[in-house]
Amino acid sequence: MKARSLHDLQEIQRKLAEQQQRAAQEAAAREAAERKAAAEKSLFVRAAGQVQPLRHGPRVLLAGEPPPPIPVQQQLDEQRVLAESLSDDFDASTLLDVDDALSFRRPGIGLDVTRKLRKGHWSIQREIDLHGLRREDAREALSAFIREAHRHGVRCLRVVHGKGLGSPGKTPVLKAKVQGWLVQKKEVLAFVQARGDEGGAGALVVLLKPLGPGV
Repeated sequence: MKARSLHDLQEIQRKLAEQQQRAAQEAAAREAAERKAAAEKSLFVRAAGQVQPLRHGPRVLLAGEPPPPIPVQQQLDEQRVLAESLSDDFDASTLLDVDDALSFRRPGIGLDVTRKLRKGHWSIQREIDLHGLRREDAREALSAFIREAHRHGVRCLRVVHGKGLGSPGKTPVLKAKVQGWLVQKKEVLAFVQARGDEGGAGALVVLLKPLGPGV
């Protein structure tokens, strides 16, 4: 910067003085900041005490994605429902004893069991009335009824299926279906047609397996 007059020279000197003042202020500010940082570091060291560096750098172990939960109970429930499903096409007629009233007994069950069942040897403990239900509803209701009764240790049941007088042609369709469903239920040992005072041709008396050994 070249001065052309005394005024210019004075102006140059003023600017140089301002620059020197700003430089001095900046240097003082830096020095103060450095002293403050050093004081804070010294304070942390005194507070933390003697420390040793880690041998290994900081590492974070991330667990892998857990496998999706297996719906075991749902699979067991589906298998149980499949095993307990009752077929409408099952023909029980070949398994029924032909006597004065059709009856059923599983292999190994003697004739005395159906005879006692017909004479009321076992008291009827529970009853379900399927009369008037649609076939699908009746099948589901009967299956649940048998399963629940057996779970509670019930031995003798009455199943009312009706005589089919209100069906087309007055054919007892539900009666034959109920017989087929009962034969498929593993809890059922035997059944006979009910006596006249218990429903006659419109009902069956059913004997379930005991929870323990023996009939």
